Amino acid sequence: MKVSDIATCIEEIAPLSLQEDYDNAGWQVGDKYSEATGALLCIDVTEEVVDEAISLGVNLIISHHPLLFKGVKSLTGKNYVERTVIKAIQHNISIYASHTNLDNAWSGVNFKMAEKLGLTNLSILMPQGGKLLKLVTYVPVSHADIVRNALFTAGCGNIGDYDLCSYNSNGFGTFRAGLDSHPYCGTIGNLHQEEETRIETVLPEYLKEVATQALLKTHPYEEPAFDFIKIENQWVKAGSGVVGELLCPMDEMDFLQRTKTVFHAGCIKYSNLRNRRIRRVALCGGAGAFLISQAIASDADVFITGEIKYHDYFGYDEHILLAEVGHYETEQYTKDIFCDIITKKFPNFAVHYTKVETNPINYL
Repeated sequence: MKVSDIATCIEEIAPLSLQEDYDNAGWQVGDKYSEATGALLCIDVTEEVVDEAISLGVNLIISHHPLLFKGVKSLTGKNYVERTVIKAIQHNISIYASHTNLDNAWSGVNFKMAEKLGLTNLSILMPQGGKLLKLVTYVPVSHADIVRNALFTAGCGNIGDYDLCSYNSNGFGTFRAGLDSHPYCGTIGNLHQEEETRIETVLPEYLKEVATQALLKTHPYEEPAFDFIKIENQWVKAGSGVVGELLCPMDEMDFLQRTKTVFHAGCIKYSNLRNRRIRRVALCGGAGAFLISQAIASDADVFITGEIKYHDYFGYDEHILLAEVGHYETEQYTKDIFCDIITKKFPNFAVHYTKVETNPINYL
């Protein structure tokens, strides 16, 4: 098994196309085609984490935060990032990161937070836009079901809670086969008219190549006509934050105490209490203050995130309770996500959780 096989199974859940423009998720260091001896899971990669991988005899580190986030112009060991890269290369250790793509994925970081809090009726707080394509193709009527089903199997046709979605209309296509062609129907050199079904369906852009191969494999024409059209519709199965509901409403302070316990937080910062009953909860792991307005629009009673700036607390007391739990604390269960994904597909593969404390923030 190659280390790339492990990354591929993670990208099936959190494709790199879901990451934000500023991010650098994906391969950081190493030969992704080397044989995998095991994986070490962490939130941040440091020299100590690489030392731990060496002692465990594993050659793959999977982190949430990218080690290489800003441009590196030299590798001289002048800072911890460069020293970590050098040490990993010297010991043939590969490093892979799944960051905002995992944040934005359905069943990703925010869904794990919601699971820990026992939330139900989950939905994306701010769905992504511009990540969907519409596929249009024209198929002889006799093969329409075959091609359509192949596209569905490839992951096309999902709209919210519905699947197998398509629009189909019949018409006539015309073509003339050239001298070197091998037409499925019609004859070389003569204009041919064929009754065809126009199939339209939707897909996330990261499945474009998979859908193309499914179409080409099942379409009877040697040169089928098809178009991918970028659409701006929101993708309700991917995006920032999550909103859900508690099974039983709670008092504000009781909910904050529970949140502190669930995330093992040294402390929680929160806005002014208004004697609310907490039922609807919006959340975002890491730095999620940009979602405060979306949380209010979702009718959430509280918004939980890892970081909120001082001035972001102002002006919302009448609308929502804000709670800052800690960046590391809200993302710590990412290791569980990695482990679940990997062991489900490769149950006999050696997976380790780091024992190195990488949270740089301490509390008195």
